[in-house]
Amino acid sequence: MKVLHLLRSEPDETVERLISVMADDADETTVKPLFKGDVDWSRLVDEIFSNDKVISWW
Repeated sequence: MKVLHLLRSEPDETVERLISVMADDADETTVKPLFKGDVDWSRLVDEIFSNDKVISWW
C-alpha cells in the first residue's frame, strides 16, 4: 500500500510519531511538507491519485 502524508504546517512530536507508526504498515510512504512553499501543484495532484491513501495533517 502506498501512503501519502500532506503536511500543512511543521509537524509536532505526536504527528511525527504517528507518521512513523503508519509507515511500518505501508509498503511505501511519502511525506510532502506543503508549508515550505516550493510545491509543484501539478505533480502533487498526480501523486494524490497514484497513492492508495492520502492523509492530510493540519
